[in-house]
Amino acid sequence: MTTVIAFMGAGSVVFTRELLADILSYAELRDDVTLALHDIDPERLETAEAIARRTAEQLDAHPVITASLDRRAALDGAHFVINAIQVGGYAATVRDFEIPAKYGLRQTIGDTAGIGGIFRALRTFPALDAIAADMAELCPDAWLLNYTNPMAMNVAYLGHRAPKLKVVGLCHSVFWTVHDLAELLGVPLDEVDYRAAGVNHQAWLLRFAHRGESLYPRLDALLENDPELRRRVRMDMYARLGYFPTETSEHSSEYVPWYLHHDEEIDRLRIPVGDYVQISADNVAEYEHTRDVLRAGEPLPLPERETAEYAPQVIHSIVTGTVRQIHANLPNKGMITNLPQGYAVEVPCVVDRLGVHPQFVGDLPAQLAAVNRGLVSVGELTVRAALDGDRRMVRQAAMVDPNTAATLTVDAIGALCDELTAAHGDLMPETLRQ
Repeated sequence: MTTVIAFMGAGSVVFTRELLADILSYAELRDDVTLALHDIDPERLETAEAIARRTAEQLDAHPVITASLDRRAALDGAHFVINAIQVGGYAATVRDFEIPAKYGLRQTIGDTAGIGGIFRALRTFPALDAIAADMAELCPDAWLLNYTNPMAMNVAYLGHRAPKLKVVGLCHSVFWTVHDLAELLGVPLDEVDYRAAGVNHQAWLLRFAHRGESLYPRLDALLENDPELRRRVRMDMYARLGYFPTETSEHSSEYVPWYLHHDEEIDRLRIPVGDYVQISADNVAEYEHTRDVLRAGEPLPLPERETAEYAPQVIHSIVTGTVRQIHANLPNKGMITNLPQGYAVEVPCVVDRLGVHPQFVGDLPAQLAAVNRGLVSVGELTVRAALDGDRRMVRQAAMVDPNTAATLTVDAIGALCDELTAAHGDLMPETLRQ
């Protein structure tokens, strides 16, 4: 049976290129797969199709490739749906930074929690509703592999709105954290044993060992002798909390109330305020460069090995029965016992022919669960605001956000939420616009 993989937001060309290269590198998929590409932007969709055909040609693979502006056409009969949409694109991201900055609110990435994460989620939920409804009709047994941020809010929202949908959130942060720490400590990555759990972009390395021996003492010694290494947010968090967070310092700085509203902390820890606006601009430039390379008929640079992205691995495991362990995001159904049930958590998972199976973690160390609950509370209120159509809950989500609450008065938070709601216009759920 031919495996059908639908790409929602295929115009995210850098990401799509990496996923396609990995998928078509598997012998079992390279000649027996249909790649159904969808995007709402005709030029980006055209570029994505060209990427797919050029990648297949360079890898001597023979997939069936389709491209459609019609989402339903791409979803019809799919076995896997990879979601990488960004509702509102670059312009919406800029609004999420420029408007809060007027109020004195600093952000770095703004895609997971905080004001940026809240409004990115609220823009995304209507699109998730549409995708879920189409999948229920056209491919009810398909797996939805979500990459779109804010990951935890999106997965939790779908858990409420489409409980029968087989959805799993995939993120590379755990893998790359371990990869970079292993490199820092001079330890071969394939000899490192690790296990993480928490919330997406704020999970924790509960186990980090080499040949049965914890690597934390070696990291402690390195930090003690390297004052410049200590000038990073997550190194600071690790030193204070005892477990290493699995997301970059830029991300981590805006999930807690301790750093961004102190000028001296921004300087001490070298925090790049507003960093994601430039990252987003760079992504646009990379898209344009890739488009021009394809139009000139030049070869595409392909990954020299499998990337850390999980979607190709999940697809391969379910299709072939190859057993793998990954870290993924699913609604909490008793996996982490001291975080709220139903909200999305990031835990170790086993993947096999039957799907993705989350593993029991139990209680997180108390201090880690306490920090996680800050993100969870923001997400729960944001999801509930959309489910109930309650604008007050949008404000309440912002009011309990650690960074926002540490920076703004409650009146300023209300005014900021109103201004962002008006600025995003009809991208917002209809019930939250008035």
